[in-house]
Amino acid sequence: MIARADALATLERDEFDVVVIGGGITGAGVALDAASRGYSVALVERHDYAEGTSSRSSKLIHGGLRYLQNFDLGLVREALLERQLLVNLAPHLVRPLPLLIPAFDGRRPDRVLGVGLNMYDVMASDRRRRRGGGEDGGRRRRVDEESWSPDRHRTVDAAETLRLLPALAAREPTAAYLFYDCQTDDVRLTLTILGEAERYGAVCSNAVEVTGLVERDGRAGGVLCRDAIGGGEFEIRATNVVNATGVWADRIRPEELHREAEVPTIRPSRGTHITVSRELLNVVGGAIVPAGGGRSIFVLPWLGRTLIGTTDNDYDSADLDHVPPSGDDVEYLLDAVNEFFATSIGASDLTGAYAGVRPLIATGDPKKSVDISRKAELYETSSGLVTITGGKLTTWRRMAKLAVDRIVEREGRDAPCRTAEIPLGMDIDAAELPDVAGVDDETRRMLIGRYGHGAIEVMRIAGGDPALARRIAPDLPDLVAEAVVAARQEQARGVADVLLRRTRLGLLDARNLTAADAPGPRAVADAMAAELGWDGTRVARELEDWYAVAAAEGLAPGEPAASTAGPA
Repeated sequence: MIARADALATLERDEFDVVVIGGGITGAGVALDAASRGYSVALVERHDYAEGTSSRSSKLIHGGLRYLQNFDLGLVREALLERQLLVNLAPHLVRPLPLLIPAFDGRRPDRVLGVGLNMYDVMASDRRRRRGGGEDGGRRRRVDEESWSPDRHRTVDAAETLRLLPALAAREPTAAYLFYDCQTDDVRLTLTILGEAERYGAVCSNAVEVTGLVERDGRAGGVLCRDAIGGGEFEIRATNVVNATGVWADRIRPEELHREAEVPTIRPSRGTHITVSRELLNVVGGAIVPAGGGRSIFVLPWLGRTLIGTTDNDYDSADLDHVPPSGDDVEYLLDAVNEFFATSIGASDLTGAYAGVRPLIATGDPKKSVDISRKAELYETSSGLVTITGGKLTTWRRMAKLAVDRIVEREGRDAPCRTAEIPLGMDIDAAELPDVAGVDDETRRMLIGRYGHGAIEVMRIAGGDPALARRIAPDLPDLVAEAVVAARQEQARGVADVLLRRTRLGLLDARNLTAADAPGPRAVADAMAAELGWDGTRVARELEDWYAVAAAEGLAPGEPAASTAGPA
């Protein structure tokens, strides 16, 4: 991405066809869609890219089996088609994942579940395995046909079940249904989409808060902004304004939204996830696990840990910026896991935890006051402001298309959507990475999965300084060099930006990274200091900020984040 200072200068100087408010997955998608259709695009994010809901998902690109229970067939069908498309467009970021529904005590898998999986198969039946084909602008994608199974769901025996779910050994499963969905790193997907949007000319900046709309002749003609770092105020002039702020959507022009017909009422729902070490709960594939209240949760392998989630409860607090996991939610997840796997994992065993709020939509119809949907909802109010909200991670591209189609229609342009054909990043082979002393194969694989072709630059930086070739956390593969890349190329401004979003270590190794005088945050701060010109006092302040964010987010359940020592 271009440097933030350069982006700010351009935002203040130029006039744009479209300004997008919100730098999560939906806003990023709108920026890419509009820019690739030929619009000049500005995007601003109040905090950091993907800081809200877009970094707090279950990391799945999936149709959503549980939506079948509500007969929400359209949503499932749409998501399954998007799932297959994203595997093709971003093979290094969106990877197939085997998922199992085990049976025990000599029983065979439930036939009713089999009926649901048959429906899942049918709705994905026209998927096209286009990996390696189509228009890709001359950029390469690795063809890895064996990583994606085109087969319908099937029943596997006990041995195969235990191969994919070793943690179930004590339960002696009889068999399991096996089917496939896909997994991603939600933040990295968002950053990659933003990078592609910039390639098409979009100008993006984080830490820019929109304080109001600019109106010209009664229509939205831009936005008033405040630089959250420098403190200055400025105007972005734009013909069209798109509000893609997710759960915050009805905080922009609320009086306009709520006085007009068919406007959204946002009902935030908190989803909590926890992580544990693979040694404690070893899974190679994912498991669908029964939980209290007739719900089910996922237990998934993710970035060297086991990810468990999610809950789904109304969230009534007005503070949506820092949403910690509740103790009840953590207990709910642990109870389900311990009963299913015959384990005794406690809160003190967790390597991390996180919670986010989903922007669910209430219809506004008093006869349907409890009708909450994960479908995308588009609203255009009298000022011309276009608001897109609702939806889910998997359907970001469709949501973006919905918003940009509205702009195209009202302007009478001939500008069809192109995002179904635009590769997201560029995959490479491990052999293309340079060798760097101290960087092992696990780290090389991780870097390719995170950055694709960009991993070459990470390795080049790591090769220039032995301190940058070290791991941030000893048992996870992330490198200190990634902090340099984050500050130099991805507008990262603080230690939390690196630990929570550019890497995901704040979710995966929180207990260690929030310990007093932990070396990982210090290594990240020192690397960023060299890049951004911080002195010792600034390093100490940034470390204090990290510990404060970790405490506010509840990353290490049961333990308040420690305070760090002063500058070394």
